[in-house]
Amino acid sequence: MVVAGGIVRSDRTELVNQYLPILGLLILGAVFASGSFVASALLAPRKRPTDAKIAPYECGIVPEVEPPQRFPVRFYLVAMIFVIFDIEVVFMYPFAVVFRQLGGFGLIEVLVFSLAVFGALLFLVREGALSWGPRQHLTVGMPERTSSSTIARISAEPEQAA
Repeated sequence: MVVAGGIVRSDRTELVNQYLPILGLLILGAVFASGSFVASALLAPRKRPTDAKIAPYECGIVPEVEPPQRFPVRFYLVAMIFVIFDIEVVFMYPFAVVFRQLGGFGLIEVLVFSLAVFGALLFLVREGALSWGPRQHLTVGMPERTSSSTIARISAEPEQAA
């Protein structure tokens, strides 16, 4: 029991009081989320939009070709590259500020983190995130050369010349 200013409080009450701001934020978040759903339901249009409203607008010109419905996968891969390196920069600034206090342990942790980011970059490059042209597929020009294929080719040449 702690006596402060004539008020008797137990240690348990003080511990619970430390969590009241977190409880308040959770309640505030739940009220905001439920309020957003209610406002969306009340303010949303009731009827289905017409085809003219759904169609893409291109400066008054009627489009000749329908736009693609989905983004290509490469768009998402580039977005992943941005997020990965954005997160790396966010973590590198605090490290740069206190790198002398962290010592060897901090250096090892940053190297492990950098290796993980570099591994993610290698994965994205392997998936073709940085190749913007059409995919190039190699075609086999000639079959693999063996002694029997060379003999067959040489023996067939005089017949082709005739």
